[in-house]
Amino acid sequence: MSYTAIRALVRTDIRLYLTDRRALIVGIVIPILIAAFFGYVFGGNGSAAELGRIPIAVDDEDQSNVSRAIVADLVKDPMLEVQALERAPATQLVRSGKVQAAAVVPKGFGDAAVRALFRSVDKPRVELLVDPSQTGTGRIVEGLFTQYGMQEITKEAFGGATGRAALAQGLDWVNRVSSVDQPDRAELKALLEAARNLSLRQTAAGSSAAPSLQRGLSIPYVLATTKVTSAQDVPYNGYAHSFAGMTVQFILFAGIDAGVLLLLTRDRGIWQRLRAAPLQKWQFLLARTFATTLISLFQFTVIYAVALTVFNVRISGSLAGLVALAVMFCVLNATFGLMLASVGRSAGATRGIAMMVTLLLVMIGGAWVPSFVFPKWLQQASLAAPTRWAVDGLDAVTWRGLGFEAALTPIIVLALSAAVCLAIAIWRFRWED
Repeated sequence: MSYTAIRALVRTDIRLYLTDRRALIVGIVIPILIAAFFGYVFGGNGSAAELGRIPIAVDDEDQSNVSRAIVADLVKDPMLEVQALERAPATQLVRSGKVQAAAVVPKGFGDAAVRALFRSVDKPRVELLVDPSQTGTGRIVEGLFTQYGMQEITKEAFGGATGRAALAQGLDWVNRVSSVDQPDRAELKALLEAARNLSLRQTAAGSSAAPSLQRGLSIPYVLATTKVTSAQDVPYNGYAHSFAGMTVQFILFAGIDAGVLLLLTRDRGIWQRLRAAPLQKWQFLLARTFATTLISLFQFTVIYAVALTVFNVRISGSLAGLVALAVMFCVLNATFGLMLASVGRSAGATRGIAMMVTLLLVMIGGAWVPSFVFPKWLQQASLAAPTRWAVDGLDAVTWRGLGFEAALTPIIVLALSAAVCLAIAIWRFRWED
């Protein structure tokens, strides 16, 4: 066995990589910059930096006390950036994507909403115009409008002139209907009379009334949200996931370059000289696999060193799991490059197809955005991609703070994927060409 030849090939590949500025920039600098951008967008290191507000428009055609109060509440909400516009320009802004939603409050909304609170008839219709690419935003705005609407409508109902008029109309209606037409007439009358008496006391008390009645009815509970991370009081670091995803993506790009380099070696006539050397096929494949693995590990180490020192990413879980994941993914990357060189016909065509396949694997693997935002069917389909297991494994041993057992399944999947790529490479590799 010629260890000297293998060492010479490995040294040559590493020297060529380190002297190639483009490879260093593409493989290390660019993934750090992109990971920093995505990490910042998805919350950064948990600091109190202001997140982007949702831009919406509101057309208050009613201009009643109720509608103006609801709009004022929306303006004060920290999640929203509200513009007051008429329907036509608001619709145009939604259509052009300048705002994500627009609410149109119709004329007569305040009076109709207060009356409908007591009789559940003739409910006013508020239009919510939503950008179809921002359906999640529409649900957020709908929920906030419901919250503030209920608060302001009940405030007016139990303490305002509109509410007193609505209660009077409701009592007049109840007194006119029979118990046959309205089986629960007596109970409804008692309820409206109690509400009228409460409204009269609220008006008479003025500023000394109970604060809850002055503000209207609100949601009768508090929802306490706790972010479950690797340890108590340790905030989620958005950079941890983005660095995992970008590391996986750009190391795979390095694997593509390694495979294309092999094809170029054949095209440039260097192949014959390698075959003339005392080197067997398996030794050549071993050397290339080892060299590409070392280069990939160098990329991984530098990228994560920057993540740890600059962006405060922490290995809160198993360090051994992280090392094993890194090694196994880099082996997969090396065998992936060999497979490309074995099945590819030309450098140009192979690079184009490989880039397309890699980007697809990266996307469905959750490297760009977490996989939990995918539709259910795509979440299941993504389990067939080794990139999904690599990203999930890196997440598990960093910000999730899980032990080696959480990294074990991803390591096994990556090892099996590497074995498949190596088997295809050995089967299709044309050493005699």
